[in-house]
Amino acid sequence: MTSVQFTVGKLDAGMAILLTEDHHLIEFPSLLLPKGVTSGSIVNIAVSRNKSEEDKKMKEFWQLQDAILDKFGIVEPDAPVVRVKNITQTSLILEWDPLTLHTAKLRSLDIYKNNVKLAQHVPIDTSFIKLSGLDVDHEFEFYIVIKTTAGEYRSNTVTARTHKMDNLTGIRVAFGMFEQPEPGMTELKDLLAKMGASWTDEVTVETTHLLAQLPGGSNYEKAVQHSIPIVKPEWLVQCDRNKKIQASFLIDIAFHRH
Repeated sequence: MTSVQFTVGKLDAGMAILLTEDHHLIEFPSLLLPKGVTSGSIVNIAVSRNKSEEDKKMKEFWQLQDAILDKFGIVEPDAPVVRVKNITQTSLILEWDPLTLHTAKLRSLDIYKNNVKLAQHVPIDTSFIKLSGLDVDHEFEFYIVIKTTAGEYRSNTVTARTHKMDNLTGIRVAFGMFEQPEPGMTELKDLLAKMGASWTDEVTVETTHLLAQLPGGSNYEKAVQHSIPIVKPEWLVQCDRNKKIQASFLIDIAFHRH
C-alpha cells in the first residue's frame, strides 16, 4: 500500500485541488475527502491494488469472450457455389445457391469475369445475375466473392463458352400480342422445339426475345423494362431457315417510346 500526503487547496464544484509536498497538483473528488476538510487541511491518501477483484473481473472478461466465440465465431459461412445457365451468343445467367452465412452478415457480393471484378452492381438479396454483351463463341471464367462480417469467401470457378451463331438452343421466347386472326401458336412452338429452343408463358430473366406483332400487354411491358428484344414471328422463321441467329425483325420501334 502506498500513502501520500497532500495539502488541500481550492475546493470547488465537487472537486478539490490537492498539492503534494514536492509541489505537484492533482484534482480529486471532494466527496471522497473526510468530513470537515477545508482549504489548508492536510490529508493522507493511501492506494492499494485489489488483486483478487482484478482476477475476478479478468475471469469474467474471458468467459464473455469465450461465449461470444461459441455463438458467433466457430461456424464460418459456407463458400458460395455458382453455376452458369441459359447461355446464348452474347449473354448468360450466373446463379448461385442461397448463401449460408450462419451468424455472419453479408456486406458485399462481387462478380469476377476472367479474374477481373465487374463494375456491375449486384443486390445482396439476389441469387443470380444476367451478363450481357459477351463476345460470340468465346470462353469465360466466372466466380463470385462475398465479403461478410466473418471474412471474405470465394466461390468455385465455372467455365462457359458463348454459343456460335448457328447454335439456336439458347433462344428462349415469350409471346406478346398478335394481330387478328392470331398466327398458329402451335406451329411457332413446334418450330422452337425443332430448333432446340424453348418458350415460356411469362417474360422472365431467362427470356431472350419476345415474339409479338403489336405492342401492349404485361409481357410487352416487362420486355421493354428489361431491354429484351421484341421481334416478329418472321424472325424465328428466318433463324430456322438460315440455321443461325438473325438480325432482329423488330416491331415498330415507336412502340418502345411509351
